[in-house]
Amino acid sequence: MSSHDEDDHDLLFAPESVLVPTEHPLDPWVVLIVDDEPQVHEVTELVMADFEFAGRHLLFLHAYSAAEARQVLASRSDVALILLDVVMETEHAGLDLARDIREQMRNHRSRIVLRTGQPGQAPEEHVIKNYDINDYKEKTELTKRKLNTVFFAALRSYRDILIIEQSKMALRRSIEAIQRIYDSHNLKVFASAVLDQVAHLLGYEAQGLCANRIAAYAASHMEGRLHVLAATPEYAGLLDEQGLMQLPEKVKQALDRAEREQRSHFDPHHCVGYYRTSGGSVSLLYMEFSDPVDHEAQELLEIFCSNVAITYEALLLREEVQETQRATVYILGEAVERRSNEGGAHVRRIAELAALLGQAWGLEPMEVEHLRQAAPLHDVGKIGIPDHILNKPAKLDADEWSQMQQHARIGHELLAQSDRRILRMGAQIALEHHERWDGQGYPQGLFGETISLPARIVALADVLDSLMSDRVYKKRWDFETAIDYIESQAGLHFDPRLVTLLLNRLDAVRAIYERFPDTSISAEL
Repeated sequence: MSSHDEDDHDLLFAPESVLVPTEHPLDPWVVLIVDDEPQVHEVTELVMADFEFAGRHLLFLHAYSAAEARQVLASRSDVALILLDVVMETEHAGLDLARDIREQMRNHRSRIVLRTGQPGQAPEEHVIKNYDINDYKEKTELTKRKLNTVFFAALRSYRDILIIEQSKMALRRSIEAIQRIYDSHNLKVFASAVLDQVAHLLGYEAQGLCANRIAAYAASHMEGRLHVLAATPEYAGLLDEQGLMQLPEKVKQALDRAEREQRSHFDPHHCVGYYRTSGGSVSLLYMEFSDPVDHEAQELLEIFCSNVAITYEALLLREEVQETQRATVYILGEAVERRSNEGGAHVRRIAELAALLGQAWGLEPMEVEHLRQAAPLHDVGKIGIPDHILNKPAKLDADEWSQMQQHARIGHELLAQSDRRILRMGAQIALEHHERWDGQGYPQGLFGETISLPARIVALADVLDSLMSDRVYKKRWDFETAIDYIESQAGLHFDPRLVTLLLNRLDAVRAIYERFPDTSISAEL
């Protein structure tokens, strides 16, 4: 029996794995020979015909002048090595081309090896000092053995440059994605960028994915389903729920085996990681490599796999709490509305109308979500108003109206006791949503922009929905009549800019009423 706690991760790597290496051949290294002597091209290609580095052979391109070489380099960006003659059209044609490659073409990836049969034309010390080249050889030196050395050094350097560049790009995507990790969907953007970066750091042509199966008590609506949380570009299509149906058979078999045996498997070209969180969810990692990976790489992948699983589970639990909070707000709002015999969909429509206007105003997504959750609390103060006033079918007398107006302050006092952002916004909305742009509202007689933006938004949404809903004291208005009234009150009751934003989005307003209808309203729309 293991002495480890149950929530310790179990990532074991078995060298006896029977997974087979990737079947598709890797693209060759592209080598450009630039020399005006055809024999040099023929001999170089013949001597290096059987060369291989990192599982990749060579593809030779040929240019017999600096001008031809410029055309080749302008048409492709994958040239790893340039074998460049010095003397061609002119005595310094090769040197001029080397400078253009770096300065005009902005190509700092390709490795440049200068070859010359006339070393006196371009002294080595001068060339190495003044030109951004990677090696300098006299043609008489270039035996097969030395050519092998040159190719290995140049291609290894080129590969490392690509890894650094790709890692920088992945790091940039990771940094840009950090600020968006506020839900489980956006975690995929971040985790994929990090996995891509890890893959490039581990070795060239590393690719794969990270998947998760949620435990029942982590998030019930996600229970039991496999979700791809991160993927390198080669597997990016699997991030979509539908894309998961296209999971390659070799990947599916590898993940199934890891889950079935509840352990990880590792061989020089594949890694299949298995990790179980303390919450009972399972995270799986599949990676394949062109080069063998070492123990350090194995540990890095283990850390990635476990942390993505823990983060995903935490985000799902947070979303569950948020959904519960949102549902509680709606239930509370609807309970208050039912005391005055108002439709239960009223608070949901207020929430969506407020979010629509907040988004149109230009609020940040998080602010829009806070507004959506706070808006249903606008009338919570009605809990302190007697039933005979709430449900009176006739016009209220002066005393009754005075009591009705108190619901704004009662709602504020109830909600302002909390230091939570959404409830404090709800408190402000409850207090101010009956204020008017022209200062003729209650309870404080605020006007214009002295009324908070959330309250101005909810005021508009509340009046629109009240006009379009049946009340004990009136019948509902049709959509066009209600909209005409709202437009007539721009600059009087409502912020004129908000009215304009509403009028420009009437299709979206209709869609909200179609999603959350009262029976009488849906019949009209």
